[in-house]
Amino acid sequence: MDIKTAAALHRLRLVSLPEGVSFILLLIASVLKRTTDFNAVGPLGMIHGLLFVVYVLFWADSWNRTKWDLKTAALYFLLAVVPFGGFVAERKLKRAADDEVIAARARREGVVGA
Repeated sequence: MDIKTAAALHRLRLVSLPEGVSFILLLIASVLKRTTDFNAVGPLGMIHGLLFVVYVLFWADSWNRTKWDLKTAALYFLLAVVPFGGFVAERKLKRAADDEVIAARARREGVVGA
């Protein structure tokens, strides 16, 4: 994996967690708006919308650089639109990055089968 691909995945990972948090907060604000006088849907909706757009841009860049198959790309997109999906995406991306680091070290050290 080259440095630009790793950077694209890192950016996607960094935005997936705040996007997931903003989605959960927006859902809570929507419930509170309908059950109380508290209304934070406007500002939270704007923040979540911005984070979602950034996520989609980083997702498209990552898909282009990593050459994911359609199933993997669709999974990471779907994780952006389901509650708690941003947390799952961040965890999967971290695990993939860790696996890549281990494989790169093994290749550098000349371990067979890496």
